Amino acid sequence: MGPDILIPISFFSMIFGVFYLMYSTRNRERLALIEKGVDASVFMKGRRESTPMWKVFILNFALLLIGSGVGTFIALLITTYTDLNDEAVYPSIIITMAGIGLLVGYNKSKDLDK
Repeated sequence: MGPDILIPISFFSMIFGVFYLMYSTRNRERLALIEKGVDASVFMKGRRESTPMWKVFILNFALLLIGSGVGTFIALLITTYTDLNDEAVYPSIIITMAGIGLLVGYNKSKDLDK
């Protein structure tokens, strides 16, 4: 078997191993709690009504795109009115503004739960 087939097999077996270990450990913990007579409500602890995931995704994606657009505009202004190198300004400003957009999206999504 050549390395062309070993890499995908290794990758998928690693993913399978992680999920198997995660679910089998969770099952063993739950069985141990049931044997001790703990109420089943501990399995639902921490779950509460929260904002739907699609709303959080849309909010974060929108603010990411807004941040990228503002970053492109600021980079265009900087390269137009200064002698800075285009190859350095565009990626740095776009990535910085996209990160700021994601940070704002994170803070806004925390406010959605309230």
